[in-house]
Amino acid sequence: PLCDPRVLAKYENQINVFSEFLEDLPDTDEPVWVLGECYSVKTEKTELLSDVHSRLWFTYRKKFSPIGGTGPSSDTGWGCMLRCGQMILAQALVCSQLGRAWRWRAEGGQPEEYHRILHCFLDRKDSCYSVHQMAQMGVGEGKSVGEWYGPNTVAQVLKKLALFDDWNSLAVYVSMDNTVVIEDIKQACLHTHGNRATMCPHSQSQSRSDWRPLLLVIPLRLGINHINPVYIQALKECFKIPQSCGVLGGKPNLAYYFIGFVGEELIYLDPHTTQSAVESEAGSGVDDQSYHCLRSPRRMKITNLDPSVALGFFCKSEGDFDSWCNLVQQEIQMKRNLRMFELVENHPPHWPPFVPPTKPEVQTTGAEFIESSDKLFESEEEFEILNV
Repeated sequence: PLCDPRVLAKYENQINVFSEFLEDLPDTDEPVWVLGECYSVKTEKTELLSDVHSRLWFTYRKKFSPIGGTGPSSDTGWGCMLRCGQMILAQALVCSQLGRAWRWRAEGGQPEEYHRILHCFLDRKDSCYSVHQMAQMGVGEGKSVGEWYGPNTVAQVLKKLALFDDWNSLAVYVSMDNTVVIEDIKQACLHTHGNRATMCPHSQSQSRSDWRPLLLVIPLRLGINHINPVYIQALKECFKIPQSCGVLGGKPNLAYYFIGFVGEELIYLDPHTTQSAVESEAGSGVDDQSYHCLRSPRRMKITNLDPSVALGFFCKSEGDFDSWCNLVQQEIQMKRNLRMFELVENHPPHWPPFVPPTKPEVQTTGAEFIESSDKLFESEEEFEILNV
């Protein structure tokens, strides 16, 4: 059953007020890691904050056009994981189009690619990754409009929506059963315009030019009711990898987009602020101030993390992906007693054949209201962290 969004909003506001006391960065000699970049609080605080402020920040919105024409006009109280999914995907698009070193400037003058990315996420039925598109695509994953999502569901929705994004040509791969299959990812990233590219042996030395940029999402459960401490160091290592695109997760009833850590605390962007939807005419610029969180980054103890998470990584080229594979094998799998996930070369023979996803013939346009489905996938239940 769903709770009254007004009750949830009041609860979340209380959490936000408490979080204000934790916002100042600690005066520490320990390094701060943000999406593969390392900073010193004492000597690089300005650079650190510039990096955090440059991430696209998606929050609850109100007063947008009703989802499906007759659905909700605000996602307050139910859309936090959708907003976190938007943030991890936006980070992949920024890295793809602008590069990891790009920084946002409050005074404006952003490149055209930045504005095109932002338009993909506006709260409109015709924006590729809008809350409208995500909520309605989620119906196919067994989620009615206005229902909580978990990390795995939002990843599946992003994978489907990316098929309609011809500009970015992003391949979204969501791992199964805690296993990342190198062969399947290479097939998906070289699967262009419906034609399977000729596969050649796994190469560490060169990249193929027809490789599609990859957002790799790995849904995991790192414990039963709480995160198992044996996984904490491996989780922290993920934020050090240059290909890091963040982590989806949170606490019960609260989804966060984690972008780094300092000491034993995770750094995150919080979607639990309700802002008015931004109006934008086709071809015009967007007032983007509300899409960047200009506060000091929020933090929470790693031990408070719900065990259901989804790791995100972005690989722009095949060589980038090969480098990621080497780093995972060296820094996470070989040095840790318990592996968070398995990285294997070949498709497991007992699995069904891998078929790269292709664009469905009928697109979810948001023009019609889709009745909610009562179907729930059993495989999703173990990933849900936000049931009320």
